[in-house]
Amino acid sequence: MIGRLGLRISAVFRATAPDPFVVAVLLTLLTFVLAFTLTDTKPTDVVDHWGGSSGVWSLLGFGMQMCLILVTGHALASSPPVSAVLNRLAALPRTGAQAGALIAFVACTLSVCNWGLGLIAGALLAKRVGEEMERRGRPAHYPLLAAAGYLGFIVWHGGFSGSAPLKVTTARGLTDIFGESPPIETIDLSQTLLSPLNLVVTGGLIIMVPLLVMALSPRDERDMQSMGSFGVAPEEPPSKPADEEPSPFLPRLLEDTPLVTLALVGLIGWWAWRFYVPRTDHASGIFDLNPDSVNLTMLLLGLICHGTPRRYVRAVERAAASCAGIILQFPLYAGIMAVMKTSGLTSMLAEAIAANATPQTLPVFTFLSAGIVNLFVPSGGGQWAVQGPIAMQAAIDAGVSPAKMVMAVAYGDQLTNMLQPFWALPVLAITGVKARDIVGYTALVMVVASAWVVLWLVLVP
Repeated sequence: MIGRLGLRISAVFRATAPDPFVVAVLLTLLTFVLAFTLTDTKPTDVVDHWGGSSGVWSLLGFGMQMCLILVTGHALASSPPVSAVLNRLAALPRTGAQAGALIAFVACTLSVCNWGLGLIAGALLAKRVGEEMERRGRPAHYPLLAAAGYLGFIVWHGGFSGSAPLKVTTARGLTDIFGESPPIETIDLSQTLLSPLNLVVTGGLIIMVPLLVMALSPRDERDMQSMGSFGVAPEEPPSKPADEEPSPFLPRLLEDTPLVTLALVGLIGWWAWRFYVPRTDHASGIFDLNPDSVNLTMLLLGLICHGTPRRYVRAVERAAASCAGIILQFPLYAGIMAVMKTSGLTSMLAEAIAANATPQTLPVFTFLSAGIVNLFVPSGGGQWAVQGPIAMQAAIDAGVSPAKMVMAVAYGDQLTNMLQPFWALPVLAITGVKARDIVGYTALVMVVASAWVVLWLVLVP
């Protein structure tokens, strides 16, 4: 029954869902219409904010951080050791339901560690499982496998690369969002990512999501679409460029041996030792992770796994192609964020939802408003920049724990990623499916996951 429901909803989305770039353009137009009709902001001011340095170009630094998270995660996922693990995992499933559950579990688990790693490893595993199932003649519904590869994004903001929880761990992160006089003190990860609330919510989702994918798998082989029906070519190992000239001995030695890699690994390893290993004068840096430290850690692991500079550079070159959609669309969403903020739309939305809230219901309403805002600003860091000050002031006024409100914003942001195709772009590029092929399944999972989050936001003080 659930499998049949998934097929019907997926069919509706396949017939109606536009390309992600079109979605970004339509959301931009909708934001302008709302700003012009619901606020008293002058249209010329809105346009100036949108096109200026505080608009479409305002998040270039943060966008680079996000691209690096994606690229370093992609490079690590495609390294020989990690790739070998993915190949072994791809050979495990015996049925389409098992295949989807395995992909979802791996994607969710890795996304808790790093969203870039989970996103790319989930996509690569989905493709390789699809290849393996087809090679062995075992039926599997490939769109559901691709959707499972993206479902790691339903837990990412509760993991160690989550933007909002990381941004509040440092004084700089607070001043970036709140200005020189932040309304709150720094919040370490023991109160957010490692809190009982998040351990229950995120841990429960890691278990629930694979079971939901298994239930959504079609039972009738005639309802399944194989990987071959999408014209997806099998993954091939990277080859040496045909036009590459032989290098002299010294450059070849530097590029094809681990010497240079070892030097950089040693330097980053020295930093990692001082950052992560607790000493008498400070605790482990695991409690102060931020996008920069996450990227440096992923760079270290990628260099170790690839071994030589040439191999790692090739992996990064291949990974950079996955950023194309982000580079094209990120300025549009930065512009949307600017219009939402300068016109007061975000404040209107958040304040309207929280106006009648009690201390018990405020986190739930904040979660719901964050889910709506994420449709217009599909960047965890960008959304935190817009909604964070409102959420923290509401928490102070209502006497609610700021740490809990941070997680309420994080949960709302991550769950509606299942409707917003922005971050699915790399998955779509790797698996060869369209957003309309997967969003019906991800939307169903989102509904169940939302009920789970609301339950624990109410129960946990």
